[in-house]
Amino acid sequence: MFYSPDEDFERFREYFYRKTGIMFDESKRYFVDRRLVERIKATGHSNFKSYFIFLRLEATGKELQNLINALTVNETYFFREDYQFRCMVSRMLPEIFLRKKKGDIIKIWSIPSSTGEEPYSIAIYLLEYWDEIDEWDVEIVASDIDTNALEAAKRGIYSERSVKFLPPHILKKYFKPLGNGYYRISDDLVSAVNFTRVNIVDRLETKKYRGFDIVFCRNLLIYFDDTSRKIAAENIYDSLNPGGFVCLGHSESMSRISSIFKVRKFPEAIVYQKPLEENV
Repeated sequence: MFYSPDEDFERFREYFYRKTGIMFDESKRYFVDRRLVERIKATGHSNFKSYFIFLRLEATGKELQNLINALTVNETYFFREDYQFRCMVSRMLPEIFLRKKKGDIIKIWSIPSSTGEEPYSIAIYLLEYWDEIDEWDVEIVASDIDTNALEAAKRGIYSERSVKFLPPHILKKYFKPLGNGYYRISDDLVSAVNFTRVNIVDRLETKKYRGFDIVFCRNLLIYFDDTSRKIAAENIYDSLNPGGFVCLGHSESMSRISSIFKVRKFPEAIVYQKPLEENV
């Protein structure tokens, strides 16, 4: 048989979980089955068994990355959950300044960055609503496990759906209309963000991500099981400076994952903070 949904789905999802930390439940079977069959055909294999052997043994990891790209969901838009951006400007950054000196860099990490809407939104929000933007150097790093999404982010072309919540003056200032309902973001913003590929549950891959002051990790942990969530939380913790903040999606709670962060309830948003070294 070309593909046996029951047996092959179980074997594949365990393998994919070990590689990415993402566990597909039964409700995702149709989606996974369809994408698997597409990749089996695209690689010229006659059945799942042949493809699965190839997938596991391929030295370059290229097909695994193709599969990751096919199975990850990139659903986002500009200024999504922007109350956290307001909190960043009015609450988090002023606290971070107390531990910085002039010449220090403010480092912000967006993961998963998807097709770029979130990190570009961070950059725009800082430019538009942060009075001290001219006094500090800011480094924005945007990471994702999906290389197709990263390439789309670097191209910076977006549909009307992606920009529909932007104020008209911001859309006019930072985007160029291309026709047919598409817009290109300004080259200055593209150059302001450093896009990288990383797996948040891989300790070796995240080891080089250090010294961040704010991490936006929104609507990612909901795709993980408890074990993967805990690993991701620990990797985020290690990436932060003492006193640094992490923002999750509105339906996510770090308190249910790990006790290593301090809960901060600001008027604009609930965020999580890495304790200062002297309080650890």
